[in-house]
Amino acid sequence: MMDRNQMREVIAKRAALELKDGDVVNLGIGIPTAIPSYLPEGVNVTLQSENGLVGMGPAPEEGKEDKDYINAGGGYITYTPGAYACSSADSFLIIRGGHVDATFLGAMQVDEKGNLANWMIPGKRTPGMGGAMDLIVGANHVIVTMEHTARGNHKIMKKCTLPLTAAGQVNMIITEMGVMEVTPKGLVLTEINPLYTVEQVQEATEAKLIIAEDLKPMC
Repeated sequence: MMDRNQMREVIAKRAALELKDGDVVNLGIGIPTAIPSYLPEGVNVTLQSENGLVGMGPAPEEGKEDKDYINAGGGYITYTPGAYACSSADSFLIIRGGHVDATFLGAMQVDEKGNLANWMIPGKRTPGMGGAMDLIVGANHVIVTMEHTARGNHKIMKKCTLPLTAAGQVNMIITEMGVMEVTPKGLVLTEINPLYTVEQVQEATEAKLIIAEDLKPMC
C-alpha cells in the first residue's frame, strides 16, 4: 500500500487534470499546493491567493525568499509576469464576485450532500476556517482533495458531524482511493485507484456510494 507521500502525489496528479487552460484557481493549504507541479502540457492557469495576489508563482529557491510575498498559509511564494497585488479586501471581492473558476481545498469531513467541514472550535483542532467559507460559496467549481480516512476514521460521511464551513457546495472529491462526484442522488464513484477494490472504497466511506456504470481506473 501507499505511504502518505505517495497518497498525496496520487491525489495532486489527478486533481491537476480538472484544470482548464486559462482558469483562475485558488489552492488551499496542504495537498492542493502540489497540484501545479502536475499540470498537463499546454494548460496554463492563474493562481489566486486570498491574502492579495493574482498571479502567484511557485515557491522560491532557498535564499531567494521575499518577505513581502507569502501565500495565505504564510509560505514564501513568487509571482508571475503581470501579477496583480491587492488588498485582502479586494481579493475577497474577486472571490465573492464569482471570478475564481475553481478552488481545491482539504477537509476534515465531506458528506453525500456536498456539505463541507474544514474547521473546529478555535483552540481545539483548527483555529478557524480562514477564507474557505468565501471560496466554497464564491468559486464556480469546488473540489475537495484529501486522504480518504484519518487514522482509520471516516472523512466522507453520510452527514457531517463537525460544524459546517458551507452547505451543498462541493462538486467533487478526490482521494487516493478514487474520484467521487456529488450529485442530487448522492456520491457517485466515477474512478477508482486500481490498488483498491470497490468494496474497500465503500468500507472506507460512511456514505453509501453509487457506482458508476462506466467506472474507470483513476488517472
